[in-house]
Amino acid sequence: MRVFRMLGRDIRDAFHSVIRNFSLSLASITCIVITLLIVSISIMLSAVVNNFADNVKKDMTIIAFLDVDITEDRINEMKLELEKLDNIESITFDSKAKIASQMMKDSPVFESILGDYTGDNNPLQDTYLVKVKEVEKIGDTAKKIESIVNVESVQYGAGMVEQLIDVFSTIRTISLGIVGALIIVTIFLISNTIKITIFSRRKEIEIMRLVGASNINIKIPFLFEGIFLGLFGSIIPILATIYGYTYLYDYFGGYISIKTIQLIKPTPFVYYIALLLVAIAVIVGSLGSWRAVKKHLKI
Repeated sequence: MRVFRMLGRDIRDAFHSVIRNFSLSLASITCIVITLLIVSISIMLSAVVNNFADNVKKDMTIIAFLDVDITEDRINEMKLELEKLDNIESITFDSKAKIASQMMKDSPVFESILGDYTGDNNPLQDTYLVKVKEVEKIGDTAKKIESIVNVESVQYGAGMVEQLIDVFSTIRTISLGIVGALIIVTIFLISNTIKITIFSRRKEIEIMRLVGASNINIKIPFLFEGIFLGLFGSIIPILATIYGYTYLYDYFGGYISIKTIQLIKPTPFVYYIALLLVAIAVIVGSLGSWRAVKKHLKI
């Protein structure tokens, strides 16, 4: 019970210290708010980008156009050759007759153009649709497929795929860099707030030493003060994340840019982010106060 009473007193003192040094605390809290808002935006943006990238990867297909005069036996042999390649997830064969039938079904224009072509007169080409395991290696895989005998050409969106991968990577790198820099700034700001608190309570600390207070009893309130600063700073970002993202999701109907980019459902996504923001706030507040206590509170 004595331990709980002491802990309660330390928490109370830390809370009072935050209120007593409100102007300094406000600067730290504001920095935490800005940091966590950017962290939240970065996480949500990164998650949406990753979701979009995963969907793009699922649909990313190499189309291998076969020679017009290829035989059925050779088509079967080619499937075995494709299966032996690395980075192959699935292989689907589309005959030129099937392709023509689908095109005529989708468009009256194609129906009028291709209606007179049957059997060997069909001007289209048989194709193999190849999906890869790692989209980052799609270019190398496409080159290997193109080198197979009786493959006339391949298409997979060369250039566009590589550009998308580079864009995704750049977004993640920039987001991490901004968040990292802001976290460092916030730690230093909290540390300075705690430092000033320590200096303003020098006489009180000396009295505590004289009456025999232990080192841990003197240090704990300052550590709790940093945690409080972090927690107070996380309130606005958490509310903005939960209600802001939910509003945007409902406003756009779950998609951005005419269903090109699918948003992640708010529940439980926003609550996972909220928990992460609380964890970051506590860690940043603890690190800032620990740095100040270690450097300026020599006991």
